[in-house]
Amino acid sequence: MTLFKSAPKSLCILRLSAIGDVCHAISVVQAIQSHWPSTEITWICGKIEAQLIGDLPGINIVIFDKKLGFQGMKAVWKQLSSTKFDALLHMQAALRASALSFGIKAKYKIGFGKNRTKEGQWLFTNKHLSNSKNFHVLDNFADFARYLGVPFTKPSWNIPVSDEDLQFAKSIVNGKPTLVISAAASKDSRNWLTDRYASLVDYAIEQGMQVILCGSPADREVKLADNIEQLAKGDLINLVGKTSLKQLTALLSEANIVLAPDSGPAHLATTQGTKVIGLYAHSDPRRTGPYNSLDIVANAYDEHIQLQTGKALKDIPWGTRAKGDDLMKSISIEQVCQLLDKALEKNNL
Repeated sequence: MTLFKSAPKSLCILRLSAIGDVCHAISVVQAIQSHWPSTEITWICGKIEAQLIGDLPGINIVIFDKKLGFQGMKAVWKQLSSTKFDALLHMQAALRASALSFGIKAKYKIGFGKNRTKEGQWLFTNKHLSNSKNFHVLDNFADFARYLGVPFTKPSWNIPVSDEDLQFAKSIVNGKPTLVISAAASKDSRNWLTDRYASLVDYAIEQGMQVILCGSPADREVKLADNIEQLAKGDLINLVGKTSLKQLTALLSEANIVLAPDSGPAHLATTQGTKVIGLYAHSDPRRTGPYNSLDIVANAYDEHIQLQTGKALKDIPWGTRAKGDDLMKSISIEQVCQLLDKALEKNNL
């Protein structure tokens, strides 16, 4: 049974962050738009995420500034005070998002099923998805579309990139076989080892590729990139802190292969149809890995989570993370070089 038999007049999407999850949500929102082009869609998101989705066709963006705390929530409520939505898709099971949802007017407030929710989201919603057997985060997001009455089979994305940003990316890639490395995850413990990044740079260059480092201007990301550049024997292009989010999107679209730990650029590259070698030890890549590249993921999660829990994979609760600061050591340079070879072969390079 579905919630709507015909197109609702208006929907509100509540997914504040982060870039990777927003990328998953985009495919779902655009599936809804394709099925119900007359439905007005408002998306509440964070400031950084708005740089990516602010110009998505047919979507009204409302920015929530988390740094403002409760005042930021009040600003969103004031902006939407005269609007009552047919449904709110509460796609972020976090207490901050739930608190924000409290002041948004909607006939239906839809949350995750009981086996996928957390942090009390259940208390802030009046409709709930059925318990899900889907494993990947994107597939769980897709359940929102199906619940509304929108068919969803395979994700697709349409993220506008300006001609200027595309030309920037093309000028950097310059028609050469290109590996883009986004080395930094949200936490340093989830980064691969610096010397192994450098060794992979040299291996990729030996295979006839040029290598580009990308990342945010955060000090720790700039430092990591500088260290990789110093350790690598071959020349690389270091663009860490030097691109906008849309320039990065264009760059990932022009690359042949992207390598990244569990981070936003891995999923951003997926939206551009670029193959991603994912490096995973703390989270299950079957749940949070690059959706279309799970066959070329370096997976150290399985061994660590089984050792830490003493359970078989099938008995480990969904979303359980492995803990430790040195788990990424289990991913060898030889393993990743083999995955790069596999990706190159798939791309006929």
